[in-house]
Amino acid sequence: MVLPFIEISNLYKDFPMGHNVVHALAEVNLRIEQNTFTVVMGPSGSGKSTLLYLLGGLDRPTQGRIVIDGQEINTLDENALAIFRRRSVGFIFQSFNLIQTMSAMDNVSFPLRFERVSRKKRNYIANDLLLRIGLSDRANHRPTELSGGQQQRVAIARAMVNDPKVILADEPTGNLDTSSGSSVMRLLSELHNSGRTILVVSHDQRMKNFATHNLYLLDGRIVSETEYNAASNLAFDA
Repeated sequence: MVLPFIEISNLYKDFPMGHNVVHALAEVNLRIEQNTFTVVMGPSGSGKSTLLYLLGGLDRPTQGRIVIDGQEINTLDENALAIFRRRSVGFIFQSFNLIQTMSAMDNVSFPLRFERVSRKKRNYIANDLLLRIGLSDRANHRPTELSGGQQQRVAIARAMVNDPKVILADEPTGNLDTSSGSSVMRLLSELHNSGRTILVVSHDQRMKNFATHNLYLLDGRIVSETEYNAASNLAFDA
């Protein structure tokens, strides 16, 4: 039997809030095959970002098991988890998370410093990625000199710099205008077509047009599209 690329079993994540506990995720079970483009839809507070951060090793579950490419990441210590994040996962965030004092090229190449890659090679790899996303002429510009769409494309190039197997994107079009958002979606689709496994959490319904699989979260649980749409209609009517 071929094992899934990502397998989540009985996943829970709780957050203490004073004397109460918020159940961000509850009883999540999920299998994602390699070279798929999965879009997770859900309203604010549904657990989308929490799920993404757990998959990327940025947080740890309260309970459950996460296996990515045969590696059970929830059992890794902090050092091993940092290596996993650096080598296996590319992160894309809504707010770009670029270093404001660095040029586009230095932002893209920055993760390679932790792999002890020489400056010459770092710059070569970064320049190649900037060329591929159409921003080679902005290599020496800082984030404040770039549009939102350009900053997000730089962030995507940075996510690709270590040649990760999986790309995790948290609302990648959330801070962009319609045209820039479409450009980012096409770029993510190109990465998928080149053999990457993509998982995006988003409110943007257009993202579903690029997906091979769609998932829906409500109150920390995976639900059917019918249940999700019914809940959305009730919220709209209210």
